[in-house]
Amino acid sequence: MSAGMPRRELVPAEQYTPDLLQGYLVDLEATRHSSEVWRLLVELGRKLNLPYVDLISASSYAEWKKTLFVRTSYDSSWLNSVNQDPDLAKWSYFRSHALHYLTPLAVGVEFVDEYRHIPQARYKVLEEAARRGLRAGFSIPLRVHAPPQAALITFSGNHSKREMEKIIQTHGWVLHVAALSGHQRYLTHFASEFSERNKITAKQRELLEMIGNGQQDKSIADALGVTVSAVRQRMNNILKKTGLSNRAELAALAMSMGILPDPLSRQSEGSQAVLVQMGTPREGDDPTMSPMVKIRRRD
Repeated sequence: MSAGMPRRELVPAEQYTPDLLQGYLVDLEATRHSSEVWRLLVELGRKLNLPYVDLISASSYAEWKKTLFVRTSYDSSWLNSVNQDPDLAKWSYFRSHALHYLTPLAVGVEFVDEYRHIPQARYKVLEEAARRGLRAGFSIPLRVHAPPQAALITFSGNHSKREMEKIIQTHGWVLHVAALSGHQRYLTHFASEFSERNKITAKQRELLEMIGNGQQDKSIADALGVTVSAVRQRMNNILKKTGLSNRAELAALAMSMGILPDPLSRQSEGSQAVLVQMGTPREGDDPTMSPMVKIRRRD
């Protein structure tokens, strides 16, 4: 939230969460850029004496080596050589835990005896992290399913095991909710900022929208008042900027950037369908045959 900008006034029913989380969520609502979300996460960590915050996101569960982005609140360049060693990298909390499980995890050298076995070389990495102030922390696994992605946000500080346990007991659910909501908001902004990062122009966005809507080159050329060869040249320029290779990928990009709505969320023309399911399927029941009522309302 911008300095000096007042928070919105909450109704009484919104005020049953801790003040720290409440303020964070209201400020999160007002963010307009991924950098603002990151600032709020780091500020929250600092308020809890967990100033070392990092966020890592992979573009795929299966291909975890395809890291989408990494952000840290500290100079993490010393980890570069560690992450380049596949035998060490695979033992990171992200790759060994967050890619497989949803449970938050106490991390750091203080909790190494409570974690699954790690090689001695990885233990030395944790010792070096502790020497740099990252002695103990709390990691929250995160998920996005379209397309499938995994991420991990970790809040760390220079704490003993007992001190970190106290922070988790007192503020663990605040950190969990903050990470989940912050990650969702961060990715929303991150996707919309694709144009900014890749210098996609307004005309190129317009072309992406037309491609995403299924228009062919001749139709696009007529709509823009240019030649077919000009349309293909513009499309090739976008492919070069983005590293994509074909028309289908450009159409998918238009949806990912928010230029086009997700087709799964589109409703049929002039109507809205609401699926209501009641009851809990019993073990052994066919999940496709659970009780349901389908309501269709015409606008």
